[in-house]
Amino acid sequence: MSKTVIVVIDGFGIGAMPDAGALRPGDLSADTCGHVLDHCRETFGRPLRLPVLGSLGLGLVHPHPDLSSRTRLPAAVGRAALGYPGADTFAGHQTMMGADFSRVTVARLADHLVEVTAALEEAGHRVEPLDGKPLLVVDGAVLVHDNLEADPGINWNASGSLEELPSPGIVSIAETVRAVAPVARVIAVGGHADGPLSRFVRNGDGDTVGLDTPASGFYRNGGLEVRHLGAPMDHTRQLPELAARAGIPVTLVGKAADILSCDAAVRRPAVPTADVLAHTVEAARAEGDALVVANVQETDLAGHQQDTGTYGRLLEQVDAGLAALIALLGSPGDRLVVTGDHGNDPTIGHAFHTREYVPVLIHRPEAEGLELLPDASTLADVGATAAAALSLDPTGLANGAVLRAARPAA
Repeated sequence: MSKTVIVVIDGFGIGAMPDAGALRPGDLSADTCGHVLDHCRETFGRPLRLPVLGSLGLGLVHPHPDLSSRTRLPAAVGRAALGYPGADTFAGHQTMMGADFSRVTVARLADHLVEVTAALEEAGHRVEPLDGKPLLVVDGAVLVHDNLEADPGINWNASGSLEELPSPGIVSIAETVRAVAPVARVIAVGGHADGPLSRFVRNGDGDTVGLDTPASGFYRNGGLEVRHLGAPMDHTRQLPELAARAGIPVTLVGKAADILSCDAAVRRPAVPTADVLAHTVEAARAEGDALVVANVQETDLAGHQQDTGTYGRLLEQVDAGLAALIALLGSPGDRLVVTGDHGNDPTIGHAFHTREYVPVLIHRPEAEGLELLPDASTLADVGATAAAALSLDPTGLANGAVLRAARPAA
């Protein structure tokens, strides 16, 4: 019997991918890990205390003096490219669990107004542009628009005031848009606004146009209802479903509980890092086989808020939680996988995700010392490697190949 626990530190990148500057040339300097370490050393007057991440070999894939460690845990260490367009939590987790996102594109709503309008009208809706802008007003109540809180062209939203239309109506419109949308996500958002939504429409990066959701009051006024509609994929060919069909208990923690699909899974949604870590430790402590997938969301939120100090303190909190997990995962065949889903460099000068490589740190109790993994071309390789650790057939996933150690670390 064995346990595999995957801890995704949301927004934890270790350096820009070669195409990171395609949208914003300045993103070629993105380095979430390095910049947080540098800032915190200067601000706190000491290096961050990350003994477990250091012992798992993070310093081998991100050389930095604050990550050097005299202690080495038995682990396989590498880094992964994202394997999907842009830099997005939903796409990152779906890819990591074995989905093939190669057909997902980055697109502005403006480039697809004709087909989106036709689909909505065919479904019986009244559709018109708002003041000649490239976004749509549906039934006088719901805006269909570019999402301004992620990289341009990653997601579209269908946003409505709940006073004008209940959430099921907003979701129905979003589902019609989803049927023709080429992007990773269409997000149905219902809330209580501070006024007509048209007052809060603004231009975004990359010639996008959309609702400024924070300015609208949706987040402040309570009662927010959100439904994420992802690109079509076969969830039966993702790691949680593969494990569940084999009789392995599955627990999804934090944001992973919100965005991953598995009917048999135990879900522990949470945002505070202490709660995410506590749920993860609890699931890892259970007897028998287990797959646990946990997302630490607050690091990503700190990146969006460009709060480097908070990001650093959260990394220290995560490191302490990893120590507790390693103490539990000591049997041969157990695995602790620490990785990210994209970058979110709080020093880069904007509040968007950054397209960075992410670490792949795999604790293997039965191994000796540290071994280096080849670079993974996609996060799907993380899921395939976890499947193999659970004695599952990785070819049951839609995407991904097992990562095998290339050589011992020097």
